[in-house]
Amino acid sequence: MTVEKIDTLVVGAGQAGIAVSEHLGSLDVPHLVLEKSRIAERWRSERWDSLVANGPAWHDRFPGLTFKEFSADEFVPKEKVADYFVEYAKMINAPIRTGVEVKSVVRNSDRPGFTIETSEGVIEANRVVAATGPFQKPIIPAIIPADESLLQIHSANYRNPEQLPDGAVLVVGAGSSGVQIADELQRSGRQVYLSVGPHDRPPRAYRKRDFVWWLGVLGEWDAEAVKPGAEHVTIAVTGAQGGHTVDFRALGQQGITLVGRTQSFKEGVVTFQPDLVENVNRGDDNYFSYLDAADAYIARNGLDLPEEPDARNRLADPECMLNPILELDLAAAGITTIIWATGFSQDFSWLQVNAFDANGKPAHQRGVSSEPGVYFVGLPWLSRRGSTFIWGVWHDAKHIAGHIATQRTYMAYQESVEP
Repeated sequence: MTVEKIDTLVVGAGQAGIAVSEHLGSLDVPHLVLEKSRIAERWRSERWDSLVANGPAWHDRFPGLTFKEFSADEFVPKEKVADYFVEYAKMINAPIRTGVEVKSVVRNSDRPGFTIETSEGVIEANRVVAATGPFQKPIIPAIIPADESLLQIHSANYRNPEQLPDGAVLVVGAGSSGVQIADELQRSGRQVYLSVGPHDRPPRAYRKRDFVWWLGVLGEWDAEAVKPGAEHVTIAVTGAQGGHTVDFRALGQQGITLVGRTQSFKEGVVTFQPDLVENVNRGDDNYFSYLDAADAYIARNGLDLPEEPDARNRLADPECMLNPILELDLAAAGITTIIWATGFSQDFSWLQVNAFDANGKPAHQRGVSSEPGVYFVGLPWLSRRGSTFIWGVWHDAKHIAGHIATQRTYMAYQESVEP
């Protein structure tokens, strides 16, 4: 059996894998990138049709290439984001092999490196970089049993309103995905219920600067640890319809029925926690804290940015907040679909090495794992808050590639002095 050999194998050709390939290439590290589908596949097939990037084109990109068809402040549609990565991979001449699935990675017991079983044969590599990202296995909480009369799908499988059966929709999860899907469904004429949990709610823009700029100058993107108590808090932000600030009171007045966190289900009735008003108010507190920090930054640095007093206006509570629904009979409400915008779990079952902690989570420091020669890129908070964003993963990949190049230097010395 022929065994292919390479110094470094990168698994995944999304934004993380392409970034790693660019930096490895610039350091002359021989490497190969394997992708089981197409380049940036998740942008194409695991996102809804109308999705656009949550950050403007000047920000959500790699340093070496701009989005040619879009102005700096536009929000790029998902297909164009995928096309961007295809173009970028071609520009850097990334050695990507698509349609090849990695089935297992095990450490060699009698020689350095790893043996990798793939759908097209065996590869041996000195190092392996897991660049498969954070969105691997959709999470659907085991709250509501399967029922032929009720369609339950994850946001990763939602495409557009037309794919759903007639009837009302319950969207569970008020992060960016849940909010945007609920808004799209309501605008299409559906009755929509949106289950709202704890969330951050930054302004889309404030005083002529997008929130991604504010997070940059305020040091938030480079924060190296999650703030205590915010580990499970989602962020509600959107670039849809040209970009606007998510306001749950506005969604309620628009016609979306807000409810608290989804708690339980029995005999056709969903129960919600009595935390809707608290969650919305805390989101408002987060929003106003951004405005306060921005105002202080402007004053401290003497910037000439126009004041925006209307940004501090608070809408009246909609009826659904004044009298929150705590129980909802799905059939009586006409609900035929539940969309779970409840996030993802990671799946590294193919990576059969000692690179995980007691809870099965990657054990690493800035992507350098506890298993020598194994690396992670693209995970949340890999090195900072921005690690899962396009520009953030590029910088994390640079650190990983530098570590690999350093290790190659030591190995080259060892080989040069061996008898």
